[in-house]
Amino acid sequence: MKKGIIAITAVVIVLAGLVVFLQNINLNRIGAQPYYVQINQAGKKIEETLSSGQKYVSYEYTQQGYDSKGKERLLVFTAAKELRKDAYLRIYVKNNDVSSYQEVQGGELPEPAKQKLESAQK
Repeated sequence: MKKGIIAITAVVIVLAGLVVFLQNINLNRIGAQPYYVQINQAGKKIEETLSSGQKYVSYEYTQQGYDSKGKERLLVFTAAKELRKDAYLRIYVKNNDVSSYQEVQGGELPEPAKQKLESAQK
């Protein structure tokens, strides 16, 4: 009886840990190369109508991004909302496609990428 309770408790702990892991980890970022951009222009508004008749709006951005060593790459990505002007983003690229992004503070930028972004603004 005690072995059964211990086994059930272990399974519950493992399942709870898995749920917490999946809630806090974005699987689109695993194995992706990070690039850094600064939003300096408005996104191109794209309106689509789904087969259900519902309208969907997204914004497409084309930005020069820089990796942690300052290497440049042209990135095209979409967002569900218009992004804040002058915001810094960490863009995750996997298999030549943007898989995810997140806003970061200027202090989180690697120095080579920060220098390239600052010189591009001038």
